Amino acid sequence: MKIAVIADIHGNAPALEAVLADIDSQGIREIANLGDHLSGPIDPARTADLLMARNIVSIRGNHDRALITLAPDAMIATDRFTHAALDDRHFAWLRTLAPTRHMNEQGLFLCHGTPESDLVYWLEDLTAAGVVHRADAARIERLAAGIDVPVLLCAHTHIPRLVTLSDGRLVINPGSVGCPAYADDEPVAHKVETGTPRASYAVIDKRADGSTDVAFRLVAYDHVLAARLAEGNGRPDWARALATGWV
Repeated sequence: MKIAVIADIHGNAPALEAVLADIDSQGIREIANLGDHLSGPIDPARTADLLMARNIVSIRGNHDRALITLAPDAMIATDRFTHAALDDRHFAWLRTLAPTRHMNEQGLFLCHGTPESDLVYWLEDLTAAGVVHRADAARIERLAAGIDVPVLLCAHTHIPRLVTLSDGRLVINPGSVGCPAYADDEPVAHKVETGTPRASYAVIDKRADGSTDVAFRLVAYDHVLAARLAEGNGRPDWARALATGWV
C-alpha cells in the first residue's frame, strides 16, 4: 500500500498540478495533506479548486487557521492577498479541516507543526542566532509521546526529513510542494532554504511483510511561471524563492 504525503502547497497551483500528476503516474490513490494549502501570492483559488476536486485527507496549518479566524487587517500580507482571492466555498472547505487527524487503517497520524501546535517546528530547531538545524533527538521523542501509531507526519518547516524514533516509529516531513524557501521572524529571525525550486513530497510504501519504505520525490515543474505570478502580484521575495530555492 502506497500513500503520498503532501504539505505546504502555499497557493502554488502549478507545483500542485505537477505533484498530483506524478502521484497519479505511480498509481497512488491515497494522499495525506498536512496543511498550509492556500496562503501564497501565486494562485490560491486554483489551488483550492484542485484540492477540493479530489478525495484527499487534509488537515489545516497555521496559515489556514489564520485565514478563517483573523480579520484581513490583522493578517500578514500574504494571507491578506490569499483571503481576497478566495470564494465563500473555499473558506467553507477550510473550516471543515481539523488541526490533527488519525488515519487508523493506514497507521498514520497527521499534524502540521507538532501534535500540540501548528506553529512549532518538530524535526528542526533554531539557535538564538536563527540558525536552523535538526532538532535534538530527545526533543523529537518527547513530542511524539503518547501517539501510538507507526508513522507520524508533520510539515511546517518545508524541509524533507525522516527521523526514526528509538521504538521504531517514524516521523516524516515531506517538504513543501509550493514554497521551497522563506524567511520568518518568529521565534527569532531565520531563513529556511532548500536550495532547489523543485516541488517536494513523500511516498510511504507499507509492504506486506510489515516493513515501511519512504521515498522523497523532488518534482520539476514550471517554477518560472510560479515566480512570474508572484512577481506580478507584487512579491519579488516570493519570486526569488520560487525561482531558486533561496531567499
